[in-house]
Amino acid sequence: MDSRRRDVLKAGGGLGIWSVLAAAGIVTPAQAQDARNVAAFEATTLDDALRALGAGNAAESGAIRIVAPDVAEDGRAVALSVTSDIPRTEQIVILIEENPYKVAASFRLSGAMAPSIQTRVKMARSTRVHALVKAEGRIFAARREVTVTVGGCGT
Repeated sequence: MDSRRRDVLKAGGGLGIWSVLAAAGIVTPAQAQDARNVAAFEATTLDDALRALGAGNAAESGAIRIVAPDVAEDGRAVALSVTSDIPRTEQIVILIEENPYKVAASFRLSGAMAPSIQTRVKMARSTRVHALVKAEGRIFAARREVTVTVGGCGT
């Protein structure tokens, strides 16, 4: 499949998902139309990703819980969840320190949603997983070490 076709399919699929979420009232139309932070998703160093996210001075917080396996047997699909006890959490971003592209996922949350996400991510090798939480214009951070026995990003 050529790369342009893949790009069109990805963009169309994303648009469809946002449309359904907006129609269901889970996200606002403004959130559905909000452009993703391309610089953050294309960052190849942790510092560049943090800078693009405006998180260079994120405060460490014990109110953020990252649940992930201590040892992941297969880095192609590592289950993890992030829960924030920080009031008015607006966004949760997951970064994987040793992956080629550092930002693995970004979730914008409406006030109607619980500040908790669950997903699966690819991990190239054993590394730290970072979770950033944006609440009331401030950014908070937590991190957790995960050991990977078989990498999932072409390693």
